[in-house]
Amino acid sequence: MTLSIGLIGCGNISRSHLRGYLAVPDEAVVTAVADVDLDTATERAQQAGGAQAYRSYERMLEEAPVDAVDICLPHHLHADAVIAAAKAGKHILCEKPLCLTIAEAERIADAVGTAGVTLMCAHNQLTLPAVAHARELIDSGALGRVYELRTTDSFFNDFDPSTMGWRAHAATSGGGELIDTGYHPTYLLLYLASARPAAVTAMLSTHRLAFMEGEDSARVLVRFADGAVGEVVTSWAYEAAPFTEKFSAVGELGSLWSDGTTLCHKPRGGAATTLEFPAVDSIPAVCADFVRRIRDGSRPVHTHEEGTDVLKVILAAYRSAQEKREITL
Repeated sequence: MTLSIGLIGCGNISRSHLRGYLAVPDEAVVTAVADVDLDTATERAQQAGGAQAYRSYERMLEEAPVDAVDICLPHHLHADAVIAAAKAGKHILCEKPLCLTIAEAERIADAVGTAGVTLMCAHNQLTLPAVAHARELIDSGALGRVYELRTTDSFFNDFDPSTMGWRAHAATSGGGELIDTGYHPTYLLLYLASARPAAVTAMLSTHRLAFMEGEDSARVLVRFADGAVGEVVTSWAYEAAPFTEKFSAVGELGSLWSDGTTLCHKPRGGAATTLEFPAVDSIPAVCADFVRRIRDGSRPVHTHEEGTDVLKVILAAYRSAQEKREITL
């Protein structure tokens, strides 16, 4: 069966999502798109090969015979769109973050559960082969008991007040850099830890993008239920120093680290080995993965359940920074 996909939100990130569907034409076709800017929707519809363009996703859900939707809206619009799609019986791929509050996450869980549809979080960095292999090493016991983990995602963001749009405002973004780009190293940390987060401590900074309402940089510590401690380092203010790893883990029997395409593993007292993996265009890859999971009925790596866990950590980080204390989950 070839899935019919409806694209909700036709902003810049939707270009990468569309590439994912165009790469698997025998498995999925984007047949409808929706955006409040009809010109943008029409442009994306043409790029999809002749999809129907709508000004509202509500009308698209009523009229277009789509099997699933891909939500690429600004953060504050995610929850309502997810719930509307679930009530319409559509499977859902949702860009990060899942939503902005725990109350919204609970509404999403109720809607998805009642409808019996699949919701997959577009946590695209989990498609990287180095990430999957690192998780396999950790789960195999190669590191023994894991003591500490670290994930990073920092770059020089050239936003200015004229180009930042809705991301400049906490009401529409949900905060600042942490709930945006910082969402990636947060879900990656939770995935590699494979344990429940128990407590969160955070420090937020605005180094350069002072026109934002939220932070442009964050450091977050997470204590997990098994005793491991994780650190997230993320920023829009600067390029990371050379040789900064994308992720790393240290345990009683050794360590591993990766830049995203290579993975190094060093047993304690032994020599390091390095595996090379092909580069992956991760956003199209996550869309293709969504299609295949809907077609074969398998559970996505991260559903709304894991998306809610990530949101809890980020919201706890904001609270920790505001109250200057550790927050217990």
